[in-house]
Amino acid sequence: MNWQLIESDDALEDLLAEASEYDAVAVDTEFMRRSTFYPEVALLQLCFADSAWLIDPLAINELGSLIDFMVNPQVLKIFHSASEDLEVFQQWLGVLPQPMFDTQRAAALLGRGFGMGYRALVSDLCGVDLDKGETRSDWLRRPLSASQCDYAGQDVTHLLSIWQMLSKECETQGKTQWVFSDGQDAANALASNSSGYYKKIKSAWKLNPRQLGALIAISDWREGVARNRDKPRGWIIDDKACFDLAQLAPQSWAELTTGVALPPPALRRYGEQLLDLLAEQRLVPERELPASLPVPLNAGQRDRVKKIKLAARSIAQSLGVAPEALLQSKDYEILVREAEGEIDGVPAHWNGWRQERIIAPLRELLGSDAQ
Repeated sequence: MNWQLIESDDALEDLLAEASEYDAVAVDTEFMRRSTFYPEVALLQLCFADSAWLIDPLAINELGSLIDFMVNPQVLKIFHSASEDLEVFQQWLGVLPQPMFDTQRAAALLGRGFGMGYRALVSDLCGVDLDKGETRSDWLRRPLSASQCDYAGQDVTHLLSIWQMLSKECETQGKTQWVFSDGQDAANALASNSSGYYKKIKSAWKLNPRQLGALIAISDWREGVARNRDKPRGWIIDDKACFDLAQLAPQSWAELTTGVALPPPALRRYGEQLLDLLAEQRLVPERELPASLPVPLNAGQRDRVKKIKLAARSIAQSLGVAPEALLQSKDYEILVREAEGEIDGVPAHWNGWRQERIIAPLRELLGSDAQ
């Protein structure tokens, strides 16, 4: 396999000038995320003209040309399973690559299977079995070994061939815009960086409005601390502690230490901050408190979810799409709650091609079911 390591600003500048002459470039990253909030970029791989270039971000100082390249509208960036790569680019470069074609998403929309790994797709389409030897490698260690570079190069070497085959299928089936639309949705969701982690905390629906307001404040506080310290959320305080703080609302050090299971280091570092935060929340007027979260679906609602999931599977079969690629699991619950007037507003990814193909038919089914 032909690969070249790029370890200087001048070499990167020359490489990007050449890459910009191509209509499509395969892209991948290697990163580490063991003890940080943000992924630590360790390597950037590009492939065009049958060669792979391995860019060492630890040796690069000037990123302006790379930023310009990643948002160059004339060059299509080809990824496989882009979600984590997008996080890398957002943190490292402050931009998200566009335009973008995700071969994993394309494979799902073509009915080849949902969440197919790169190696499985290479084997399926190219008949090549790739080595997995460096999957758990320490990518931040220098110098990189020849084995690491071979492995990293393989991650983009076959990506252009896969894209060429899948893009032809997409064009034939009229799904090219579907892939681009889903890629844009993924980028928009990441770029919005909106708060809302509190909704992922188990049993948050049990909290009354004042408790929920406290949970939101605590969750947002933790998010800010985690980002500023570049540490995982759970290293600040865990989800259970967030919930217990909101539910019990301790007003003193004694109540905090006896009612909430905080590790001693977290208690020493954050205890006073949390008490002050909860004191502020007790002063929030009733009219400014959030509405309680919806309770879990009842038996009738769960039956309706099952019904529209079956209908969605039938739609997926008619479209030649992996059923999981049509909607996320939580979308079916949202549809049922919407039909019963519990919620307003819809997820952004319901627009575009999904609106006519899947959302409208399922809404019609739910409407007729209610009559």
